[in-house]
Amino acid sequence: MLFKFSKTSTHEKKQNLIEQACAQVKGFSAFYQKLSKIIVLSGKSPSTLKSYCSHLAKLSLHFGQIPTEIDPDQINDYLYQVKVEHNTPSDSYFKFTVYGLRFAYRAAGMKDKRIELPSIKHDKKLPVVLSREEVKRLLTAPKLLKHRIALGLLYGCGLRCFELRSLKLSHLDFDRKQVLVYQGKGKKDRYVPLSNMLIRGLKSYIEAEQPQTWLFNGKEQEITLQAGGDFDSRYSQRGLQWAVNKAAKDAKIQKEVSVHTLRHTYATHLLEEGLDIMSIKDLLGHACIDTTLVYLHVAQSGRVKPFSPLDRLYPNTDKK
Repeated sequence: MLFKFSKTSTHEKKQNLIEQACAQVKGFSAFYQKLSKIIVLSGKSPSTLKSYCSHLAKLSLHFGQIPTEIDPDQINDYLYQVKVEHNTPSDSYFKFTVYGLRFAYRAAGMKDKRIELPSIKHDKKLPVVLSREEVKRLLTAPKLLKHRIALGLLYGCGLRCFELRSLKLSHLDFDRKQVLVYQGKGKKDRYVPLSNMLIRGLKSYIEAEQPQTWLFNGKEQEITLQAGGDFDSRYSQRGLQWAVNKAAKDAKIQKEVSVHTLRHTYATHLLEEGLDIMSIKDLLGHACIDTTLVYLHVAQSGRVKPFSPLDRLYPNTDKK
């Protein structure tokens, strides 16, 4: 089977930078292998490995040396230039360059240099949350059943982007009305409730599309390479983001809507319906309660059995 790529993927660009550094910079290949082991052992994802190492590869290609051999003043000059040239709202390019250097110094046992690196300030912004009426418009906006079901799972189960893309048919339990979120962030499994409405939609989707392993497969031009080099037939991150953005536009929602907006909305609506903050923390798969407290807009007391907000959004639908 031939796989077509309309544009060079971000993964390919990062891989190309790493390969160039391995070929052109003395010692980078061994440096890369050592850093890879530390990042993997620390529990970071393959995408984090590629992000860190691609930024370090660009740094090494710029100076012709591996990062641990570059003079600190040169590092500061480089970081200043990165800050000026890539001063985006998220400042992610600068952030991942600094994080990559921290791991590089850690691998070389250079603790003093790690301390000298600039600190990364985290934005303290409240999440964008949709109203219930906006969610209803959003869920009915897509023309394709696949997109409606994907949006329903994002909101109805509070899934992260990669968690939705990694869903398999075997993770769905219609009898117990649950979905297994397998190896979510932090390599943790968790179960979240499935609403009756979503179960009916999933059954119709599965019958119509006949997926084999992954619940959502990507189009041929969306298929990308995994970090290990194998073809990944899952629905692409870009494709999912496009589906959410298109639905928000068609639903005439003026707020800035992303895939993660539906997760924020899931948590907020559960809180407003009376579910306690600790249960919401577990449903979201947060490691720390402080992360969940951002959704605590009203005081709550007592514990309510976990449920999907879709059951409250459409309270008059039949159970079967």
